[in-house]
Amino acid sequence: MSFYWIKTKSFIKRLFSNYVWDLPNTQNKIYLTFDDGPTPEITEWVLEELKKHNVKATFFCIGNNIQKHPELFQKVINEGHVIGNHTYDHMNGWKTETKTYLENIRLCEKQIQKSLIENLQSKIFRPPYGKIKTAQAKIVRRLGYKIIMWDVLSADFDQTITPEKCLENVISNVKSGSVIVFHDSIKASHNLKYALPETLNFLKEKGFLFDVIK
Repeated sequence: MSFYWIKTKSFIKRLFSNYVWDLPNTQNKIYLTFDDGPTPEITEWVLEELKKHNVKATFFCIGNNIQKHPELFQKVINEGHVIGNHTYDHMNGWKTETKTYLENIRLCEKQIQKSLIENLQSKIFRPPYGKIKTAQAKIVRRLGYKIIMWDVLSADFDQTITPEKCLENVISNVKSGSVIVFHDSIKASHNLKYALPETLNFLKEKGFLFDVIK
C-alpha cells in the first residue's frame, strides 16, 4: 500500500496554502466528501445513508462515471448535494502532461454541465490521489477552480485495514472545519459500509454540523 497521511500535516497545509485543506469556522461545521463516483452499487447506498441523517455532502465525480450513469448523477444533484470535478479518467497529475491533464478536467466539466440547469457558479476540483503539478494547479485556479484537498482521510480505499480502523481514522482526527474523504467506489465499499453510518452517528452525537463545499 502506498504511503499516505490520515491527518494532513500542518506544514503541508502551509507549504501548499493555495489549496483548500480545511474550512475553519466557529459553528462546528465539518465537510463530508466522496470521491470517484457515481457508482451504481455504492452511490445509491451512500445517498440513502445521508438521507437518513438529513446530511448534505460534496461529491467529486469522475467524468467517465457521470457519462455512464447520468441518471444516478442527476439523483445526487436532485438530492441537494454539491458536485466537484475529479477529472474524466481519474488522472494522476504527476504522471500526466499538463495539456492532457487540463483537457481531462475540461471533459469532466462538460459532463457535469450537461446535468445542471445553470452553469457551475462555484467550481471546485480535487486532483485524483491528491497529485497535481504546480504548473497544472496554477492553470486550474486560473480557470476559476478552487483546489480542494482534505484534512482527514478515512483510507476506506485501503483494503489492508479493517472497517473499524477506517472509522477510527475519522473520529480520532476530526475537528471543526475538517474536510473528510470517503470514496463511493467498489474498492472502498467494504470499509465504507461500516464506517460511514458509524461516522454519521458519532459526529451528530458530538454536535458537529454538516455542510457542503462551494
